[in-house]
Amino acid sequence: MAKVETNLIHIGEEFNKTNAVVAPIYQSSTYLASEDIDAYITAATAPKYPEFYHRHGNPTNSQVAAIVANLEKTADALVLSTGMAAISTAILALVKAGDHIIAQHAHYSGTTLFFKQFLIDYGIEITHVDQKDINAFEAAIQSNTKLIYLETPSNPNLDITDLELLGRLGKEKGITTMVDNTFASPINQVPSEFGIDVVIHSATKYLGGHSDLTAGIVCGSKEYIEKVWSRSLVLGATLSPFDSWLLLRGLKTLSLRVRQINENAQQLAEWLERNAAIQHVAYVGLPSHPQHELAKKQMKGFTGMMCIEVVGQSEENAFQNAQRILNNLKIFTNAASLGGVESLVVHPASMWGSHHSAEQKQTSGITKGMLRISVGIEHIDDLIADFDQAIRMI
Repeated sequence: MAKVETNLIHIGEEFNKTNAVVAPIYQSSTYLASEDIDAYITAATAPKYPEFYHRHGNPTNSQVAAIVANLEKTADALVLSTGMAAISTAILALVKAGDHIIAQHAHYSGTTLFFKQFLIDYGIEITHVDQKDINAFEAAIQSNTKLIYLETPSNPNLDITDLELLGRLGKEKGITTMVDNTFASPINQVPSEFGIDVVIHSATKYLGGHSDLTAGIVCGSKEYIEKVWSRSLVLGATLSPFDSWLLLRGLKTLSLRVRQINENAQQLAEWLERNAAIQHVAYVGLPSHPQHELAKKQMKGFTGMMCIEVVGQSEENAFQNAQRILNNLKIFTNAASLGGVESLVVHPASMWGSHHSAEQKQTSGITKGMLRISVGIEHIDDLIADFDQAIRMI
């Protein structure tokens, strides 16, 4: 079996039926119908058929899905227009009115809104638990529980969920387990190895890696991916041809990028932890992280994501110091998103303030002195120097 780096380049090449070394952009909404009626019926009805109508499938979409399914060690995958399209479509393929979902307290903000507003409006019950308490998940199971939804490491507080124990719990109870693997990437973590049924990515982040596309991916069994595909037809969450081509390009360097990001993040986290202006560093690669041993057990690398708590004589003073650091950084860009080649930093309490209550922020571990950092592939000396000069300004 070929290694990851080789598969990223060559998996799914059968979907490129041209002689071009780089797959072309299939900028077409529809394809010439076959004169053979049986072949036409197949094209019109087969899940993800790549050359019938774009909402059904696209050759580049098929190639991307093959690569990511291979990375995540699942039977199949489906690409969609955004990470939220992947999350919402994947969940709606599993639950209906009257069903129950167990979810964590800490999730990506869009996921939190989907659970607490959209799904509840459609008669789906949600129970939120502490992801660090494995017993809480089992205690929350009801007779109508259909899904356990996870995110590890979590956004933004970098808590870890025990994938092996929850994969086993799901199998024992006949409940589907689903994990958002965006923060980790499949280079650092493969949830299916621990018994997780469904894996989701915002491919906008590490998989694309260049902050120039939006996309989402759902990975799972062939039977389940067919259900997701059926939902996507009516929800209209199709990935555009150009974004699909950009994603295919980004995947080719995924392993190289993530490994450099891992290395940079580890060194930056260690430097920040030694700095007196930083009260706390949440990075799963640090021995000080309370779940470091669990992270080592289920992750091959610790990602480029971390959160820092800036010192302050009060909460308001910590907020002011965090804002000063944010404003003084030169290389780190104050912009949403993560996982790109460039380093980014955001203030979660400000970014999510409009749609998170004070209680929700507290439960998710979001404080006013917190900064979330996405480390890129710049030289580590420059990244450390940038934080050093910014901290000296407070």
